[in-house]
Amino acid sequence: MEAFDPAELPELLKLYYRRLFPYGQYYRWLNYGGVIKNYFQHREFSFTLKDDIYIRYQSFNNQSELEKEMQKMNPYKIDIGAVYSHRPNQHNTVKLGAFQAQEKELVFDIDMTDYDDVRRCCSSADICSKCWTLMTMAIRIIDRALKEDFGFKHRLWVYSGRRGVHCWVCDESVRKLSSAVRSAVVEYLSLVKGGQDVKKKVHLSEKIHPFVRKSINIIKKYFEQYALVDQDILENKESWDKILALVPETVRDELQQGFQRHSNSLQRWENLKNIINKYQKNNKNDKCGPWLEWEIMLQYCFPRLDINVSKGINHLLKSPFSVHPKTGRISVPIDLQKVDQFDPFTVPTISSICHELDVISTKEEKEKGAESDIKPRTRDYKKTSLAPFVKVFEQFLENLDKSRKGELLKKSDLQKDF
Repeated sequence: MEAFDPAELPELLKLYYRRLFPYGQYYRWLNYGGVIKNYFQHREFSFTLKDDIYIRYQSFNNQSELEKEMQKMNPYKIDIGAVYSHRPNQHNTVKLGAFQAQEKELVFDIDMTDYDDVRRCCSSADICSKCWTLMTMAIRIIDRALKEDFGFKHRLWVYSGRRGVHCWVCDESVRKLSSAVRSAVVEYLSLVKGGQDVKKKVHLSEKIHPFVRKSINIIKKYFEQYALVDQDILENKESWDKILALVPETVRDELQQGFQRHSNSLQRWENLKNIINKYQKNNKNDKCGPWLEWEIMLQYCFPRLDINVSKGINHLLKSPFSVHPKTGRISVPIDLQKVDQFDPFTVPTISSICHELDVISTKEEKEKGAESDIKPRTRDYKKTSLAPFVKVFEQFLENLDKSRKGELLKKSDLQKDF
């Protein structure tokens, strides 16, 4: 893969926005079938240009206007905001207080830096295959709940381009939710609570909610390989002391002795489960149930959401197909059927797809003959490794279209007089 050099970004972005960005699909998404008048026209876009120049309240009449502006500005980053009561680019002309955010997708932002207290392989902006499993578990847990517990159908998961993932819930009813309801949804999905000073961040009651049980079942599939092998969370005294801080004092001494007798995390975890089990049988009233080991599993593996991103309707979030200026990676949609296979390190960079396009264009130039006039021109992105990710996006749009048509049919049936 072509190495990414940030110094080349301005030139690469020109090519990317001119020939590779999937404008058609992008407009089709945010226009939502053109069912609601001025829905796309009232949407806020924000561009970050070179040297962190930040332009908010951009809005466009149609796809072609959006294309022209993006090709003129070549933004380093694109953020998507809410659909407002008026056109965002005219917000200064609107009477004070009248310009209001009215609708937006329900969004979630999960960032690897929020797990720094439980990651042992990397910290801050760094990620590796050993900690990426945290994102895999997060997608599986949150997506299952959005689909099964809330009944949300249209969920677009996107890689941020560096160290996290975003989710856009696009159902029509969801886009209309108030800030209070959004907060309630995020609250339901949050189990890890407390800042850096709080050692024990998960507290379960004896009555375990089905959401917690189902989340534990997902974590169990990954826990041994992720926590005990890759992260080696009970490797030495320094690491196991963090876990001992999460259990009642009554069992700490026995666990400490047991951990010293065993030689690896797998054995020590088994030892912890046995001791907790024994205490559970002997002390019916003690706060020491099977949920104790679950609390540890949840603290180390459960998704950590940025609550503010989800609850504010006017909160901006990085757009799919934006380019990460530090890694050069494209913010690509994630195929929910292949979450376990998704590897952030194989996501195309802007350098790699621009290089692929150059190679193919040169080859096509050489082969230009009589037959090339007859052949229909393939879309440029289809000639690069961006193609499969655009396909995932198209599949998502297909489902949105189907359900919109279904709703319209239902409405017209209800309006008919029989």
